[in-house]
Amino acid sequence: MVLDSYRHWTGEELIDRTGTLQEQGHRLFHAPFVVASHGTEADPILNYGNALALRLWEMSWQEFVATPSRVTAEPVNQAERAGMLQQAATQGLIRNYRGIRISRTGKRFLVEQATVWNVLDQHQHKVGQAATFSTWTPVSPG
Repeated sequence: MVLDSYRHWTGEELIDRTGTLQEQGHRLFHAPFVVASHGTEADPILNYGNALALRLWEMSWQEFVATPSRVTAEPVNQAERAGMLQQAATQGLIRNYRGIRISRTGKRFLVEQATVWNVLDQHQHKVGQAATFSTWTPVSPG
């Protein structure tokens, strides 16, 4: 759904879509860019992170998929993050998002040129949101 929804909103493919679904999943998990998504719960929980996302946020798969997505931003940045997600929810897609995020151990990093999109099921119902980016910079504490 993440890949199909990306194509729906952008008209582009996020990865090479040839091969089986398993091969595509492997390609996405090992992509040289971050991909993460969350569901539609009242306090959305992360439900996918590729290998690079897991490394960047310093979490295991089990930790990642049990984490409310809001905690990927510091409390001071959560209102800005919520506004961005609402804009994506309304428009279906936003590009060139930038914002500071924080890893599980407190390392801060500036995400730049991120794309955020609504994830749709086969009936075009929203089932979450996803993001991808390949540009980030460590930020000093404080």
